[in-house]
Amino acid sequence: MRILITNDDGINAPGLEVLLAIASEIAGPAGEVWTVAPAFEQSGVGHCISYTHPMMISEFGPRRFAAEGSPADCVLAGLHDVMKDSPPDLVLSGVNRGNNSAENTLYSGTIGGAMEAALQGLPAIALSQYYGPGNAQADTPFDAAAHYGADVVRRILAQTPQENGGYRLFYNVNFPPVLAAEVKGIRLSTQGMRPGTGFSTEPHTSPSGRRFLWIRGGNQQIATAPGSDAADNLEGYVSVTPMRADLTAHDMMDQLAGIAT
Repeated sequence: MRILITNDDGINAPGLEVLLAIASEIAGPAGEVWTVAPAFEQSGVGHCISYTHPMMISEFGPRRFAAEGSPADCVLAGLHDVMKDSPPDLVLSGVNRGNNSAENTLYSGTIGGAMEAALQGLPAIALSQYYGPGNAQADTPFDAAAHYGADVVRRILAQTPQENGGYRLFYNVNFPPVLAAEVKGIRLSTQGMRPGTGFSTEPHTSPSGRRFLWIRGGNQQIATAPGSDAADNLEGYVSVTPMRADLTAHDMMDQLAGIAT
């Protein structure tokens, strides 16, 4: 198996090394793992692409490239440049430092990389490591991801149905904020929403008197509804959420039928 990996934390992020180990186990001795990752951190860029300016791409080593762009850019670079003569069988994005559960999913460059791969017709999985009191200060905060990552990917690949046309499935996997020994299992979870939290701004004044705004995140230790991703993660479970790029509110189509003429 040939696997392309990327992330949004950058080419030198420790989570990318964890993902390389996961991908190497999945690919097997006869397989190949190729890395195309952002040259600099791209957290929070979502599914952004560098549509209005070119990006430089550099080879850092065998099958290892860095691109000055977003994770979605990196996937495009991998598919249409680096691996154009022999495309990958699978794209993995992560392992993100911090969760991409609940509303974080909508901002995540990690998710953006997986979504772009799905739009290009390839199986794709985004993987993120939740941080919390149970692992944030540990020597190996990615312990749960490192231990369970390959097994979760294999389970997903074994269960994913064949699809023809339409928006292809991709997956959002979040490992709980505990060490591997404390992981309780794997759950199929919906995307949740943390009540009463979200991103905001915090103003600061520079020594020169100029005013700047930092984007500030909300409390990540707030559970979502039962059966949804962050709730399962905070209970010690790996969450697997199947997704599509289709943003249509299908549940409202009948109720809003009166709009049409």
